[in-house]
Amino acid sequence: MMMNWLKKFMIGRSGGDQLSIYLLALSLVLTVIGQLAGTSIVVTIGYIPLFVAISRVLSKDVQKRRMENYKFAIFISPIYAKLKKVESRIKGAKTHKHFKCANCKTMLRVPKGKGEILVTCPKCKTKCTRKT
Repeated sequence: MMMNWLKKFMIGRSGGDQLSIYLLALSLVLTVIGQLAGTSIVVTIGYIPLFVAISRVLSKDVQKRRMENYKFAIFISPIYAKLKKVESRIKGAKTHKHFKCANCKTMLRVPKGKGEILVTCPKCKTKCTRKT
């Protein structure tokens, strides 16, 4: 009974998306930091993203919310890509060694435990000897 009411209420509304989730997380972080630091101004500021997120979820202007989320995704994607690279590098740390090309600063990956090997940069074709 209650779920039918909620489904009817949410018809034609924007609902949750990446930006709304980010705003909720930001609100939570600001509130916790404000509580731990004992500053009520930070706690109060933490409510702003919460109210924005709620208004986005309940908004009936779906196209506008979709465009805002699209712009947010474009803004956040380079940061997300860098985090994925770091995660991949940490996961492969046991099997591979990473270093920068002396010429073009491209990040190169070579297998560990092969001794001294000749490495050719795929970007600038510079050759160097590295110990793995």
